[in-house]
Amino acid sequence: MSSIFTKIINREIPAYFIAEDENHIAFLDAMPLVEGHTLVIPKREVDLIFDLEQDAFRDLWAFAQQVAKKVGKAIPCVRVGVAVVGLEVPHAHIHLVPLNSMGDLNFGNPRLKLSDEEYLGIQDAIINA
Repeated sequence: MSSIFTKIINREIPAYFIAEDENHIAFLDAMPLVEGHTLVIPKREVDLIFDLEQDAFRDLWAFAQQVAKKVGKAIPCVRVGVAVVGLEVPHAHIHLVPLNSMGDLNFGNPRLKLSDEEYLGIQDAIINA
């Protein structure tokens, strides 16, 4: 079940990486809802998040919590929202979205188009938060 996320994990296509450990990786969304929109994924290919084994599920959320705290420190927002949608890529993933209003978490909103310099600035801010 190879997906675009597998290619990102394998460094076959570029991404703006935020954090990584043995089993997980976090990177900026290529089509963000807002600045700082980050995806957190398991490295193991699993389509549905609820199909993860209990320990893997718990560990993914613990990793996401660490990343969310850094996103919240780096990006001015009221809080970091969380969404698990899973319709766009068949690989379990968690969206971390800096929120200033309820509308910021609307996946029907137009996506931002950021420059490489903007992505690099956001990446640097989160990594160093």
